[in-house]
Amino acid sequence: MMDVYIEPLPRGQWGPIDGYSLEFADGSKFTHDIFRSETLAISEIILRGYKPLLANVRITEKESASHWKRPE
Repeated sequence: MMDVYIEPLPRGQWGPIDGYSLEFADGSKFTHDIFRSETLAISEIILRGYKPLLANVRITEKESASHWKRPE
């Protein structure tokens, strides 16, 4: 199974999170939908047979393993 990253939006900024986008490691979109919660994003990823990764930090880099965690 491939990993799908749950990216907080707006990307690269501090402040409130407006939603979450879903992307693969290469930056391509998993879906063009914006999810209002991490729970909804996780459900969509698992439903399609992939493994979700949640951001540990507000400004993320996909190459840095310390920025990501598996949901519980």
